[in-house]
Amino acid sequence: MTAPPTPAADTVFVTGGSGFVGGAVVRRLVGEGRHVRALARSDDAAAAVEDAGAEIVRGALESSSTLLAGMRGCATVFHVAGVNATCVRDRSAMLHANIDGVASVLRAAVSAGVRRVIFTSSAATIGEPGGVLAREDTPHRGWFLSDYERSKFLGERRALELAKTLGVELVCVNPSSVQGPGRVGGSARLLIDLVNGKLPILVDTHLSVVDVADCTQAHLLAETHGVPGRRYLVSGATLTTAEAVSLLREACGHPKRVRYAPRSIVTFAGAVGGTLGTLTRRQFPMCPEVARTLLHGHRYDGSLAERELGLTYTPIEDTVRATLAWYAERDLAPALTAQPSP
Repeated sequence: MTAPPTPAADTVFVTGGSGFVGGAVVRRLVGEGRHVRALARSDDAAAAVEDAGAEIVRGALESSSTLLAGMRGCATVFHVAGVNATCVRDRSAMLHANIDGVASVLRAAVSAGVRRVIFTSSAATIGEPGGVLAREDTPHRGWFLSDYERSKFLGERRALELAKTLGVELVCVNPSSVQGPGRVGGSARLLIDLVNGKLPILVDTHLSVVDVADCTQAHLLAETHGVPGRRYLVSGATLTTAEAVSLLREACGHPKRVRYAPRSIVTFAGAVGGTLGTLTRRQFPMCPEVARTLLHGHRYDGSLAERELGLTYTPIEDTVRATLAWYAERDLAPALTAQPSP
C-alpha cells in the first residue's frame, strides 16, 4: 500500500465551501495564505468555491475516492458540509448527509494521512431541557425537537466515536444561529421580513446567535488550540425576542409594532401546517417541529471557546448593524438610522 504524502501545514481541505459558513471559512483561510481545496458537488458550488480563491474538487461526500484525492497532502480537514432543513417530507437526504457524511470524511482523512479534522456540528446537539443555559456538558433532555436536531446529534456522536477508533484528532465546533452579512436564507429570511413589516406576529422566546466572523474564527482557532475529542459551543449573545426587536428598532427604526402569539396558537399553527403538508405533499414553513423549537427557545454559554480557544465575540449590536447595512445596500431592508455616538 502506498503511504500517504507528508501533510503540508498550509494545505487544507474544506467541505461545504459554497455555503454561508463554509464559504466564510474558505475566504478566511485563503486570506491567510493557505492553499485551500474545496469540495463542490454542482456547477454553482464550483463557481462559488472558485470565486473564494480555492481549488475546486468536484464530487460529493458519497465518493470516497474524491475525498481521498482532495485530502492527500493536507494537514487539516474542515468538514462544514451539512443539511439544515425543517418541515421536509423526506428526511433521508438530511439524515444521510449529517450522519453518514461525517463518517465518510473521517475514513477518507485517515487514508489520506490527515492529522486533524475540524467538524462543524451544531449547538442543537446539546439538547438542553427547557429554560436551561446550555453548556458543553449539559445533560441531554432525552428527546429531539426536530429531525435536524436528531441528525446533528447522531452525526456528532458517530463522529466522536469513529474518530477515537480511527485515531483522528477531531474537534467539534458547535455554533448557535449564525448571522451576519451575506446570509439571506433560513432564519435570516425571518429577520428580513421582520424589519420590512411582513412578520407582525412573533413568538416570545429566547434565541442565541453568533456573528459569522466569530464562527469562522472559532474554526481556525479550533485547528490550532482545540482539544481533540472536545466540542466547543460558539455563541456570542442570547436575547429574548423583545430584546432582539429593540436592537432592530434602534438600528433601522423597524419593526414599529409587533404582537406576540400565545403558545397555544403557535402549537396549533404547527399542527395545521404539518397536516396541510401531509395532505398536499408540499413543504410549509410551519409544522410541529418548528413550533416545538420556537417555544423551547435556546440559551447557550459560549465561554469555553473564549477560555480554551481564545475566541473574542463581536458585540451583538455591531452584528445587527453590519447585517442590516448589508441588507439595505441591496434594497432588502430599510436604511440604518444614524450611527449612535460612542
